Amino acid sequence: MPLDQKPPLNSLGFAKAPADTRVVVAMSGGVDSSVVAAMLAEEGYDVVGVTLQLYDHGAALAKKGACCAGLDIHDARRVAETMGFPHYVLDYENIFKDAVIDEFADSYLGGATPVPCIRCNERVKFKDLLETAKDLEADCMATGHYIQRKTGAQGAELHAAADSARDQSYFLFSTTPEQLEFLRFPLGHLASKGDTRALAAKYGLSVADKPDSQDICFVPNGDYASVIRKLRPEAADPGDIVHADGRALGRHDGVINYTIGQRRGLGIGGLAEPLYVVKLDADTKTVVVGPKDMLATRTVPVREINWLGDAPFESRAEWHVAVKVRSTRPPTEAIIHPVSATQATVELVTPEEGVSPGQACVFYDPESSRIYGGGWIHKG
Repeated sequence: MPLDQKPPLNSLGFAKAPADTRVVVAMSGGVDSSVVAAMLAEEGYDVVGVTLQLYDHGAALAKKGACCAGLDIHDARRVAETMGFPHYVLDYENIFKDAVIDEFADSYLGGATPVPCIRCNERVKFKDLLETAKDLEADCMATGHYIQRKTGAQGAELHAAADSARDQSYFLFSTTPEQLEFLRFPLGHLASKGDTRALAAKYGLSVADKPDSQDICFVPNGDYASVIRKLRPEAADPGDIVHADGRALGRHDGVINYTIGQRRGLGIGGLAEPLYVVKLDADTKTVVVGPKDMLATRTVPVREINWLGDAPFESRAEWHVAVKVRSTRPPTEAIIHPVSATQATVELVTPEEGVSPGQACVFYDPESSRIYGGGWIHKG
């Protein structure tokens, strides 16, 4: 090769041989991150697997199917042994509690509907773990998330996964441009989860048929109330259920047992109109209910915005985009009106029901797969 000619880029985008490229793989013990690690090891990269212990190891051993539990740490270690690369377990229990679990509890008690998986990516995996990867002199860090990183005119861009059913962009909107330069998502281009499992079988991984985790890792069986009750016992104090017009309708046994938009199980039967939870007030221990049309929202105040567009966020009076206000909803047409570099009012062209403080509002290019970042919905 001539001296003035650079070597071709490898699959991770570096102009050097895979063997000379160190990549830290964040391994949860599930099939996705395991396949990423195995795939890169087979390609000849200098792979280092890292698994985070995020909460009490003894309690975790008893719970299957949760990210980073004790059994999952064991599974990650077995994958590393199978593929022949080093694997480390880091105790992030205190960091995780301070950065994710405590805010989850406080946010829930404040009447919000928190999304702790986003905070975990933002404050733990893509912050502390990413810095650890740099300390290990890695060229990049790879994860098993279903999202794509593409190189554009202004640098790295975030794009939705090829498989819309697996796309995790809602949970990764707060990834900063600097983090995006260092991160890699090798599964984002795959057509389906079946392709991932086929690769796991090809590599002979013990997790090839392991079920996907459905719960928040520290919330067994989706039972938010029991977790909040342990963290914040006062949240189980009884209070009043009142109509939005001020009528007292009944009593409840703790605001933690209710969510915005809930209709069933309110304990106020016998009324002519169907009623929904429209507000939770933890300070007064009040659950406010009202008709369904009170859930429809057109104007959404958003803050802590992470902007991933090429032009500065405040360079325009408005941005015409598509937004997701819940992870399970498809993007819907909207107009962003910037208030500052990190705050905006989002105007939904079609009102959405059940928009709740504490959830994310994620911005999408309506003409492509690109994600322009997003922010956190708060009380107006």
